[in-house]
Amino acid sequence: MTDDRLGGRRRLARLAVFGLVVALVAPAGVAAVAPQSSGTPGQVGLEPGTVSEPADNDTIVSIQGFHFQGQGAEKKPARVVSAGPNGQTNWVFDGGPYDATWFYDVDPLANGNLLVVSTNPDGTLVMELNRTTRNAVWKERFDMTDTHDVDMLPNGNLVIANMRNWNNETEVSNDRIVIYDREAEEFVWEWTFRNHYPNSTDGGFSEDWTHVNDVDRIGDGRFLLSPRNFDQAIVVDRESKEIVERLGEDGDHETMFEQHNPDWLVSEAGNPTILVADSENDRVVEYTKRDGEWEQIWSVGDGQLSWPRDADRLPNGNTLITDSLNHRVIEVTPQGKIVWEYYATWGAYEAERLGTGDESNGPTMTDQGVSGNYSLTGSAGLIEGTGDTNTFAATVQNTFAGTPVAGLTTEFAVTWSHVTPWIQPVWMDSWAFASLVGAVLVVVLWGLAELVLARGRIVGFVRGVAG
Repeated sequence: MTDDRLGGRRRLARLAVFGLVVALVAPAGVAAVAPQSSGTPGQVGLEPGTVSEPADNDTIVSIQGFHFQGQGAEKKPARVVSAGPNGQTNWVFDGGPYDATWFYDVDPLANGNLLVVSTNPDGTLVMELNRTTRNAVWKERFDMTDTHDVDMLPNGNLVIANMRNWNNETEVSNDRIVIYDREAEEFVWEWTFRNHYPNSTDGGFSEDWTHVNDVDRIGDGRFLLSPRNFDQAIVVDRESKEIVERLGEDGDHETMFEQHNPDWLVSEAGNPTILVADSENDRVVEYTKRDGEWEQIWSVGDGQLSWPRDADRLPNGNTLITDSLNHRVIEVTPQGKIVWEYYATWGAYEAERLGTGDESNGPTMTDQGVSGNYSLTGSAGLIEGTGDTNTFAATVQNTFAGTPVAGLTTEFAVTWSHVTPWIQPVWMDSWAFASLVGAVLVVVLWGLAELVLARGRIVGFVRGVAG
């Protein structure tokens, strides 16, 4: 082939690649200049979705927000908000005056105020927030790198789930549960995970060994704990410090996969029941213990939810779900119908319906005569993937389901859907972002190809310079 013909083909190839890059970048460009309107995927703020059955009280939502090395993303703020019965936003608390960087657990207190947990790069902040004035009644700061959950005991003491309690000198995890006496200003009880688990659990000690994200008092002297990285929920007896109940086990992703906020219920027949946001499995699931064995009774939203991190059973039998990476809170019937929906960007963590107590306070699915796996229906679909539309990750997973590469594509889809939202601009939907990533990959491969083609000239130039 002559040099002219070879050069012509290379120019055509470069033109084709350039056209492909332009086509891939175009969706992101259109999203960047499009008007910021409600109802456009990724551009929803705080607003109602479906509300076919108004709630009987306000709903408090903690929103984690996105920060990198302590610097907040202006368009992905952390805040605590109150949503009214019809999904209207009543108020917003941004936490700035208290140096609150991330928001996690929020619990309604008997006096009408809220117990709020926040962290920042310097430690953990716990405060009682006046729901009317949005001022702190009191606050406590702890030298704890990360804490997602703090509960108040009946005597006013605080029980704290202290994750990422890593000792740099000994390279040992001291992840623990502690009780803090606010009056005496001291810790009065401690339970450390490494004393009750093989130190090889989850691959061995690490800076985030257990990621214990929840502690609930479930009766006199018993705590329900959620060591997320161990894929299990456990009940610990305060006096004996023994683990007296356990659902799931390390690596058993069929039962639970890095769950959040399990709730303890008891059926009318006296059977222990756990309702849990099964986060990495993108579902909410309920288990009941019968004849000494845990049995899955019910699940909802499998593959439709995106990293749910809270689920509460309401007195009316419905379930209030925090659908974190779909940036919304939904109330669903036992059959999966959405009757109340509130969009809460960015990265809602927990939701509590006022007047229903802390955590779950409703009937089990067994007591409602319901069992099986249910899909979600009835979303307003204001954010891509929460209605009838599929995200890029969901489409990839669905396209290759049942094929020899289903396992790989599912793993890719789950990883993509749980990682990219944290870096994806709020004005860009998943398809535009995927297209932009594709453009970057094409440009990188194009650059590498050009280097290979020009390697002779580059080597000659280097030799010439070197003399």
